[in-house]
Amino acid sequence: MKNLMLAVFALCVFSAQAQITAPQPSPAAKIEQMVGLTDVHIEYSRPAANGRVVFGNLVPYGKVWRTGANENTKITFTDDVQIDGKDLKKGTYALYTIPNETNWDIIFYNDATNWGTPRAWDESKVALKTNVNATKTVWDFERFTIAVDDMTNDDAMVRMMWENAMVSFKVTVPTDMKTMASIDATMSGPSANDYFNAASYYHEAGKDLNTAMGYAQKAVEMNPNAFWMFRRLSLIQADLGMTSDAISTAETSLSLAKKAGNADYVKMNEDSIKEWSGK
Repeated sequence: MKNLMLAVFALCVFSAQAQITAPQPSPAAKIEQMVGLTDVHIEYSRPAANGRVVFGNLVPYGKVWRTGANENTKITFTDDVQIDGKDLKKGTYALYTIPNETNWDIIFYNDATNWGTPRAWDESKVALKTNVNATKTVWDFERFTIAVDDMTNDDAMVRMMWENAMVSFKVTVPTDMKTMASIDATMSGPSANDYFNAASYYHEAGKDLNTAMGYAQKAVEMNPNAFWMFRRLSLIQADLGMTSDAISTAETSLSLAKKAGNADYVKMNEDSIKEWSGK
């Protein structure tokens, strides 16, 4: 009897812990594609036709579709882009569609947290809508498929295919603007912040103080209103034994800090001036 009870107990524990692992009917898929200098991410589920008529039946014409299965399909852009020539801000959107036999509406919806379509459609959350032609493919796609192809440095086509239907929309990315900004920044040399950060590191790490002072001087030359940069230069000068220079620089930092209304830097500079002048 005791052995029987142990066997039943073991079976109950096994049953409570065991979980069946099986393929999902609409498996999840992710697309991560760099287009130019912009990341495009798409998350969606891939239902199968399973011998059914899809469009006009399983997916009715003229009604909002989640564009896949399960959760709404999500599309993310890391930069502001254009969709078929229309401006769309960077961010994550639910990608809804309204299929018809000869054309589809493609809808970018600001709320991407719905399971399927929203219970109450809010037109104010439509960030962008574009209408595209639906074409027939030469072969059937058993599973719903999204692809990013025909890429150049400046654009790409996002295609959606299922059964024998295919629709596409064009994503244009700001590659030239980002590249030119990078070139301009690089060719113009280090910024005031670059020099300030270098000076701060050299100073705090106990490296060559003359080099640190040179970096700090370049920083204040490029940003003559930066009281925090003058503060760093005064501290470096003081550590180099350049007391009169340190006091003069601290006085400049003090004046700028007063104009900026920064009480912390006002007090720090006043304390340092008092210390260095021996008053």
